[in-house]
Amino acid sequence: MKTFITEDFLLFNETAKELYHHTAKHLPIIDYHNHLNQKEILQDKNYTNLTEIWLAGDHYKWRAMRANGISEDYITGDKKDKEKFFAWANTVPNTFGNPLYHWTHLELLRYFDIDELLDEKSASAIWEEANQKLNTPGLSIRSILEKEKVKFLGTTDDPTDDLVSHIELAKEGFTTTVSPSFRPDKGLNIDRDEFLSWVEKLGQATNSAINNYNDFLDALASRVDFFTAHGCKSSDHGIDVMFYEEATKEEVAISFQKRMNGEELSKKEIEQFKTYTLVALGEWYAEKGWVMQLHLGALRNNNTRMFNQLGPDTGFDSIGDLLIANKISGFLNTLADKDKLPKTVLYSLNSKDYHVLASMAGNYQSSEIPGKVQFGTAWWYNDTIDGMEDQMKILANIGLISNFIGMLTDSRSFLSFSRHEYFRRILCNVLGTWVEEGKVPKDMALLEKYVKGICYENAKRYFAL
Repeated sequence: MKTFITEDFLLFNETAKELYHHTAKHLPIIDYHNHLNQKEILQDKNYTNLTEIWLAGDHYKWRAMRANGISEDYITGDKKDKEKFFAWANTVPNTFGNPLYHWTHLELLRYFDIDELLDEKSASAIWEEANQKLNTPGLSIRSILEKEKVKFLGTTDDPTDDLVSHIELAKEGFTTTVSPSFRPDKGLNIDRDEFLSWVEKLGQATNSAINNYNDFLDALASRVDFFTAHGCKSSDHGIDVMFYEEATKEEVAISFQKRMNGEELSKKEIEQFKTYTLVALGEWYAEKGWVMQLHLGALRNNNTRMFNQLGPDTGFDSIGDLLIANKISGFLNTLADKDKLPKTVLYSLNSKDYHVLASMAGNYQSSEIPGKVQFGTAWWYNDTIDGMEDQMKILANIGLISNFIGMLTDSRSFLSFSRHEYFRRILCNVLGTWVEEGKVPKDMALLEKYVKGICYENAKRYFAL
């Protein structure tokens, strides 16, 4: 059966159609936050089959398959790739209302020219056709990036990474700029078991002995310098529970030493360490001109049995519901008081925080760049039609959507760039609906300026590309 992805998919009025087809459709992509493998870009890898490029590591699909009663053997287990794909194909018809249904068919159409619904009847033919095309130069990773007009990729990198693939890609002058992003979560989570081994790894990366908190800060600062030298434009922080607890450097140094000695810390000591360290990082980011991205509100690893079996990032995370306003205000205000607040993007996994973050961003704007503090795009569980519309409307209600830096994939799959198309169609439909309802004028030049800015130009300016 032919798919429902027509030229006017998700465009429900004439203004929306005009904005998308004349403007949004043709703009390049800046994907400033994702989890793509830079080594595979360097290798210009061709994936062998759909399971490799589509299902491996994709916990969105894994969760849907589990909800459909699929055995774990067909998800993360040792079943053959073809069997796993058929299990996914059997799940797809059950995903109405979930963005996975749209993403799946957009990706089949855009990358493989397959205009068929995926189900148990079509699975075999789609498996054969897509796999044949995957093993051609036209679907190597770099070919995909060029085809999608991806100008910039911001990967996610630990401060201890050697960035070899980034360095080699820069030497080659590949048409897509592949930039590292600084993700120091393991260095902030002093309460986690892995902290001590990570500090040792940081010492090795900096060829230094880390014996005290000053040594630790010096090592982190040197990695900020190293990342800057190799094209880094931003940091990224996964902050499940927002913290803010004031402390002196001396107090934090004592807590650091206790932890290095294997002692347990109090909740207050943990928050003091995280706060002082993240403020120090924020100051360095401001000096380097980086963007600081804060992803707030995930409740991770809820299923202990499955976490012990499979580890993190395997589909057992959900939405947290703790209050964030006072602590995010304290953190941002501390940096602003020092005139060291970097460009900052605030994301929340809980949509109840949307009004909080949209209003909080307005407290710390600056003449140095429009929209210096951003209420970031709908993230993870909110990356849906309703979620994206809500985020855009709340931003417009409380701030200025005209300066919004738009969409990112946050993805581990090289087939996810069609999500930018998804976002652009939804954006154009929101603007077009406002026109049709008489809420904004049908000034096509002004509306096209909004679309160009939100889809491409604002991010280009914001990340200084």
